[in-house]
Amino acid sequence: MNPKINPYAPGAGTIPPQLAGRDDIINRADIALERCRNGLSFRGLLLVGLRGVGKTVLLTKIAQEAELKSFTVISLETPEGRSLPALLIPSLRSALLRIDRMKARGDLAKKALRILGGFLGAMKLKYEDVEFSFDLGDEAGVADSGDLEQDLTDLLLAVGAAAKEKKTALVLAIDEIQYLREEQFAALIMALHKCTQKQVPVILIGAGLPQLVAQAGEAKSYAERLFEYPEIGPLDEEAARKAILNPAKSLDVDYEEKAILHVLDQTKGYPYFLQEWGKHCWQAAESSPIKFSDAQFATQTAITELDSSFFRVRFDRLTPSEKKYLRAMAELGPGAHRSGDISQLLKKDVQAVAPTRASLIKKGMIYSPSHGDNAFTVPLFDEFMKRVVPKLDSL
Repeated sequence: MNPKINPYAPGAGTIPPQLAGRDDIINRADIALERCRNGLSFRGLLLVGLRGVGKTVLLTKIAQEAELKSFTVISLETPEGRSLPALLIPSLRSALLRIDRMKARGDLAKKALRILGGFLGAMKLKYEDVEFSFDLGDEAGVADSGDLEQDLTDLLLAVGAAAKEKKTALVLAIDEIQYLREEQFAALIMALHKCTQKQVPVILIGAGLPQLVAQAGEAKSYAERLFEYPEIGPLDEEAARKAILNPAKSLDVDYEEKAILHVLDQTKGYPYFLQEWGKHCWQAAESSPIKFSDAQFATQTAITELDSSFFRVRFDRLTPSEKKYLRAMAELGPGAHRSGDISQLLKKDVQAVAPTRASLIKKGMIYSPSHGDNAFTVPLFDEFMKRVVPKLDSL
């Protein structure tokens, strides 16, 4: 069928034509945002889940809807190795300029810009990747001590006060938040806690891998009371059907039931994979309805494409020892596996492979759903490892 009108949207954070099964999370975020703006008690949201479940899509959707309702939104992605101040400073400058231009009277945004200038100067001395040179002035003695916890608290309180004056709220929409260093995550949590205590409208809606829950608790013990942690998983069958069927139906294209069942079985309900299979089903079919044979062909082409991109980009970042560790996990099958079972397959002591395990967790390739257990953060990665490394002893 015509590829120019293919309705499916596989991509990193690309909002699909049918965002199925996520209404509850979007509604919870909307309630938290409105309560924040109105000075009522609220908790921020940290969306947690594996790769490919649509966390970034949800975060983008929540941010877009917040902007439509006149919230002041900062959207960030935390890459490995970047400091929190380097990420926040340019975005906070843009946010304060937007707040300052709002119609309601008040000069607190200008004051907050000067405080941001002092924060910038202090952080440039502390973090090498803070390289911006805005001339914002300063507010002597506020957010300029060089202590990140204190300075970030002072800064967000000032930005929040400016937002409150203009009857808006600052929304920090931060993706891949698990890559924040612990002391920086702790500083952010403390600043948000102070904003909540003083009823200043600043809220974090974040997203990250499953280890984020433990990381937040380790950074600050009260984080469990500051946030909700909605678990974003694969779609149930009803929502998965909508995700695959409705985009095609909007163009008067249907599926054979057997084709749908095949796609659901192959994708396991993961939103990213549903979009990928949908795209390839569309390309394989000559006309409506999309047949079982089209879905089978789509599986071959989808897996080939995933192997060369989605999976491969993660595999290529691994060291030989990390690849061997993941191949041993794959040998044990899907699900979580004990560290002892993995080390036994590797014919090594648990302590000998502990650094490799720690490195894989840091890279976001695996997580520990419970003490001593290990699971892939990327769905179906065990199957990929078996395809790319057919035998464990070949590494």
